[in-house]
Amino acid sequence: MERPARPGQSNSFNVHHHTPHRHSKIIASLTAWRKRCFSDSFFAPVLAVVIGLITGGCAFLLKKMIAAVSTLLQAGASATSVNWRYIILPIAGILLTGIFVRYVVKIDITHGIDKVLAKIRQKIYNIKSRVMVAPMLASTITLGFGGSAGSEGPIATTGAAIGSNFARWFGLPPKLMMIMIGCGAGAGIAGIFKSPLGGFLFTLEVLRLEMTTVSVITLLVSTITAATTAYILSGCTPDLLFLGEHTFDPATTPVYICLGIFCGVYSLYYSRVMKTMQRKYNSIANPWIKNLSGGTVLGVCLILFPSLYGEGYSVIAKLLADDYSAIVDNSPWYTANPTVLSLILISAGILLLKCFAASASNSAGGVAGDFAPTLFAGSIAGLLFALVANTFIPGVHIPASDCIFVAMGGVMAGAIRAPLMALFLTVEMTGCYTLFLPALIVCAISFGIVRLITHRNYFESHF
Repeated sequence: MERPARPGQSNSFNVHHHTPHRHSKIIASLTAWRKRCFSDSFFAPVLAVVIGLITGGCAFLLKKMIAAVSTLLQAGASATSVNWRYIILPIAGILLTGIFVRYVVKIDITHGIDKVLAKIRQKIYNIKSRVMVAPMLASTITLGFGGSAGSEGPIATTGAAIGSNFARWFGLPPKLMMIMIGCGAGAGIAGIFKSPLGGFLFTLEVLRLEMTTVSVITLLVSTITAATTAYILSGCTPDLLFLGEHTFDPATTPVYICLGIFCGVYSLYYSRVMKTMQRKYNSIANPWIKNLSGGTVLGVCLILFPSLYGEGYSVIAKLLADDYSAIVDNSPWYTANPTVLSLILISAGILLLKCFAASASNSAGGVAGDFAPTLFAGSIAGLLFALVANTFIPGVHIPASDCIFVAMGGVMAGAIRAPLMALFLTVEMTGCYTLFLPALIVCAISFGIVRLITHRNYFESHF
């Protein structure tokens, strides 16, 4: 259930009051023109292209803004010593985000995907126009200051708002408004991950958009357009380079089955901690105390393991390239030549604390997403599994980078309960299709374990 709104803050970001609007004449003219020239079914795919272009551009802009703030705040940090700014920055970031949300936006935009899902179920399709911008600004503060989460939630909320407002401006009926919201949210996921099928499957698996000819066509058009736009704007390069030749040896299938089981078990731990911490943060009535408590938890996590700073894509990229320095730099455990045992212990510590850092970033007043943290956790889980298996199990030798790659999808599939989205998103982000089968095995087993134990969908348990 959603929390009651505080004085001066709307609890719903999608209720429009029927009062005169200064742009009502322009909107009426757009609606009249559209109805005169185009039918609803013909105009929907056209509008989906526009939504995809704008949302894809917003995804690229959001990444640039987060990177600029993060680079500025981390300038001058030494890899060989503890950087004490990591305990101050997240506290400041959560506080600033809370102030921005409460006193500037005046709408609760935290956990945006959950709210979009809830309102679609309630058949309320109007989203306030300020939500087209506010989540991007808020998440830039949260993540740029060290929030250990992702930008996909805010950009999906932004895309949903773009879809809702454009559909309203052009006078589309409620059923098509719902489809445009799904197109915008899916375009946000597609643009931020450069994954058109990932965005498409997100809308079907997570938002549960009804599959009709019109909805499938418009959704595909929107996600492909958004992913292509973000890809071109970023220089036609993937965010996660997975270089080298990677092949699947059928003889290693038992190893990947064990990795899938490990990812499923860890996903249960991750989800349980996230839910528990969210309830605890929600029980804190004073927003200042909530912000400070979450920022402090996040700061302690970053001091212990600085690799938890931000979305973590740079860390994942280094791990995929067999460079493990990313998890020891700036930390109290720094050493120029870490041993296998030290890497195992550090990886285990990061896995245990990642869910606490992500929940502090998302539930204590920050504005961020829940998907990227599972990708990061998956990469660390894959590294830990490979190090343990190759070191302590006789006769086993499997490339650590391959385990890191497939475990990214495995933890996301289990923690988010969206196996197809996790599978295609992981493959499309890296461009590595040769490991599709082991990734499928790990995602399916991880998701199956979680479903067998919980017997309920993660997103349904929130409302």
